[in-house]
Amino acid sequence: MNSVIEKEKKLNLALTKLKKLNLKNPDIKKDIENLSIQKNQLEIEKQELEEKYKSLVTDYNDLSKKLDEFENQEQVEQKKQMEFLKKLMN
Repeated sequence: MNSVIEKEKKLNLALTKLKKLNLKNPDIKKDIENLSIQKNQLEIEKQELEEKYKSLVTDYNDLSKKLDEFENQEQVEQKKQMEFLKKLMN
């Protein structure tokens, strides 16, 4: 995710420098447009990555809760088994 942010910063810096140049040159104008398109694409990719990250965090939290519940249930079952065995032994 940092590489996307770094690329965005570099593109913003490049756009700023290009805007200061003489815009009468058609090549420069074209370069600025290309950089602007790249910047927009990177922003879209960044947003998609952030959404995927949030989804993964949510999934992780849900799975962690389920695992905790399962482990707790397993401990309860083991306790019951131990109590049952104790009753049988007595």
